[in-house]
Amino acid sequence: MSDTEDGVREVLVSVLGMQGRADQIRTDTPLLGSLPELDSMAVVELMVALEQRFAIRIDDGDLQGEVFETLGSLTEFVDGHLSAAGR
Repeated sequence: MSDTEDGVREVLVSVLGMQGRADQIRTDTPLLGSLPELDSMAVVELMVALEQRFAIRIDDGDLQGEVFETLGSLTEFVDGHLSAAGR
């Protein structure tokens, strides 16, 4: 498990108010369509929180459904932005 994945999980749990279920979220845990808390408004809040946590910039055009398939795909998305920023 990477530091990025841990950070993404923390942000996800915080934004969605899932503190009691944090230990159930693994790399392959389905997100969009599986977590009722992850609706369109929560996606916006999640992106803002990820930008702040990782000091990255996420453009609206970057947001595709597959980004939110699993915790792993969301982590890869953040890692890609970190790499593009040289971190």
